[in-house]
Amino acid sequence: MVYEFEGRTEKEAIDRAAEELGLQKDDFDVEILETQRSGLFKKGYVKIQVHTNQRAGKSGSADDSEDGGENAEPGVPAGSQFSQAVFGDPEAKNEFEEKLIAFTEGLIERMGYPGKVTVLFREERKIGLKIDSEHSSILIGKKGKNLDALQLLANIYAGRQGREDLRIILDSENYRIRREESLVRLAYTVADKVRENRGSILLEPMNPFDRRLIHTTLNDIADVETKSEGEGLYKQVRVYYRGLKQ
Repeated sequence: MVYEFEGRTEKEAIDRAAEELGLQKDDFDVEILETQRSGLFKKGYVKIQVHTNQRAGKSGSADDSEDGGENAEPGVPAGSQFSQAVFGDPEAKNEFEEKLIAFTEGLIERMGYPGKVTVLFREERKIGLKIDSEHSSILIGKKGKNLDALQLLANIYAGRQGREDLRIILDSENYRIRREESLVRLAYTVADKVRENRGSILLEPMNPFDRRLIHTTLNDIADVETKSEGEGLYKQVRVYYRGLKQ
């Protein structure tokens, strides 16, 4: 399910989404569609798009209302934040993790690029899997698109196992971290060009996570603004000089 919300700041828009949907903030993913800073004659403005598999309602998150948190990861307090990730135990801890690992390993093996899959981290509503393979570069693909596709299939499988509440993250060769660092550098480089030329630059199509990283990175640069353009999962971010007519 997809919803859109607005606010003067990113935090205000996210708080509004959580309140109106009756969900916890870690029950949904946030994509920033457009952001504008406040000025002498203009108020700040942020437009976000919320993606969630949870049923919206005023009584709290869907899993709290029905299963009492029974699907939460053992040993992780209810309501804990993503910063409380559990590292250091790469082996499966329960039947679901065993099935998820077996599914992912079977998937890449049928593709012709076998490898070993282990648990990278555990969080209350998220679990990371690490793929070790001689064919990591192929499994990652250009701009991580193959890894994103594998991740999507893993999430679909988790949903069919009754774990719609859990988000699956796949990584290989620390690609996710390296990609974040690369995008932050790109964002600042593009911002410098936009400020110098007082124009705009349209970036390559990106997934929602990568787009949000661009928006957030440039959010504190006073004379630069960003917005997402296009349709579908892979949209483009336009970085433009503040005051440039759009």
